[in-house]
Amino acid sequence: MSAAHASGTRLHGLVLRISTAWAILGGLVLLAVALMNVASVLGFAILNRSFVGDFEMTEVGVAIAAFAFLPYCQIADLNVTADIFTARASRFWLSVFSLLGAIIALGFGLLLTWRMYAGMIDQKTYDATTATLQIPLWLAYAGCLVSLVLLVVASAASLIEAVHAMSRKRT
Repeated sequence: MSAAHASGTRLHGLVLRISTAWAILGGLVLLAVALMNVASVLGFAILNRSFVGDFEMTEVGVAIAAFAFLPYCQIADLNVTADIFTARASRFWLSVFSLLGAIIALGFGLLLTWRMYAGMIDQKTYDATTATLQIPLWLAYAGCLVSLVLLVVASAASLIEAVHAMSRKRT
């Protein structure tokens, strides 16, 4: 194993551990949202009173949680694939597809990070808040932005792994 490949593997492992922890945190946020919704529904059914701002917290929490899963899906190679088209592909072509997927993921990650940052700045500049609880919207953008930065890092690590895999196929 070359020194470059070993460092790429270490990077991949580090990003995988960080992405796993971040996805678990996103899962906990989603669990909290689900429990809040259960409490709100039960509160309405039993006390004729729901949880104030439950809709707003659901929107913010689900958005943050959904973005939290993206880096893990990328680094663990768990994105949706078209297996029906690649089932008979050779290892070489599977490596090519993996490389192209990593390049596309990196491009989308960079684009989304750039636009999410711009959106966050706009929300902060205009002091946009939710209607009922007055939660500053830029906070949700910030949570999503962390996930997108981690997605870019995960995509770069996946790209490095794909390049190493391609170079091993040629030797």
